[in-house]
Amino acid sequence: MSFWRNIASIAARRVDLADCTECPGGLPGEDPAFSTAVTALGAKLAKVDGRADGGEFAAFTEVFQPDPASEPNIHRLYDLARQTTHGFESYAKRLAKRYSSCPQLLEDVVDGLFHIAKSDGVVTNDELAYLERVSNLFGMSPLAFRRLRATHLGVGADDPYAILDVPADADDATVHKAWKIALTNVHPDRARARGLPAEFIEVAEAKAVAINAAFSTVMRERRELGLAAVG
Repeated sequence: MSFWRNIASIAARRVDLADCTECPGGLPGEDPAFSTAVTALGAKLAKVDGRADGGEFAAFTEVFQPDPASEPNIHRLYDLARQTTHGFESYAKRLAKRYSSCPQLLEDVVDGLFHIAKSDGVVTNDELAYLERVSNLFGMSPLAFRRLRATHLGVGADDPYAILDVPADADDATVHKAWKIALTNVHPDRARARGLPAEFIEVAEAKAVAINAAFSTVMRERRELGLAAVG
């Protein structure tokens, strides 16, 4: 199997012709333009933190899996592309335009890039900025990128979506339902009804405040992004 087919074995693991009826040339692994753009994006990401050592290429091949016959050519392209970060936006725009009808594929590419960024054990702020910029150029929403970031890097205990126990790109109705359920579960009146000591009631009150604050933060952020439903 040629590299052009094999490169998409993970990045496009959920994509088939039924999902991508308008994708040029059939599956992305059969499209040299896809393979070239993905290779360049991975190489230029490796340059972002200034090190660009062999570890990133090893991570790249884990995700995009070139076949042995094609790997030397891909390694040469990778080495050439990683000399500078300049030009990565043009590759991302080209990929976004070519695969605009395949948003899952584009998200899978960002997944693969996260894997490369993590390969040296640290994802720097510059690498995060690169990944976020690529996701923006791919047309992904800020909330979708936030979900991917949480998937790969985890979320803080004070993250409002973690407090509400919903993914960052859950719809407004799901967020609202989660808020109501969480608030009901910790409502201080339930602690009082069970005859619990004052200390337990204080804890319940603090939890309720945190849940309400998380919900307010989520909805405020969504309004600022223009993503919250009206009404």
